[in-house]
Amino acid sequence: MTEPLIPKHGGYRNLKSFQVAEVVYDLTVRFCEKYIDRFSRTRDQMVQAARSGRQNSAEGSMASATSKKTELKLTGVAKASLEELRLDYEDYLRQHNLPIRDRNDPRRVALIGARPASADDVATWAVAVKSGHCGPHGQDGHALGSASTGSTMSTESAFPEIAANGALALIAVSTSLLDRRMKAQARAFEEDGGFTERLYRTRTRRRNT
Repeated sequence: MTEPLIPKHGGYRNLKSFQVAEVVYDLTVRFCEKYIDRFSRTRDQMVQAARSGRQNSAEGSMASATSKKTELKLTGVAKASLEELRLDYEDYLRQHNLPIRDRNDPRRVALIGARPASADDVATWAVAVKSGHCGPHGQDGHALGSASTGSTMSTESAFPEIAANGALALIAVSTSLLDRRMKAQARAFEEDGGFTERLYRTRTRRRNT
């Protein structure tokens, strides 16, 4: 089978890393509008970091056809931007004397297990946590945010703390997925090379036919 000079590329909307990064972006916009002073520089920085995580994830996928090096670089930028955003959320919690939830906290586990597809899904989860009920979809058969026996949570948490910790959980998922993407991209580059090598192989084939 002849190797295509320009392989299939793009399709970033089907990548889980992009999908989670998009939820993080939408969630961050809402969080900043509600809880960060509109005159604060932090507000713009958080929104831009979240946007960079999403945009560079998409641009890296689009660049894969002609430059594996650029694809890898942009995916790395996406991950770095989300790491920066992680610090901003941690700073918010620390500076407001709010807890940073452990990765095994049941509220966090419930959100990740629910695989929220939108900021609205995260909001539903936050309401469930606030009301004292949080049923992890896919773990006990209940929809996101529904009440479930044995999954009652503390009602002491306030929405800013719940939202910030929810964002941290999703950022952890997205950066982990991006890290896997980068490793796969590096392997592909080592094994198959980039556009220049593909162009050389294509020219060689044509000269030999």
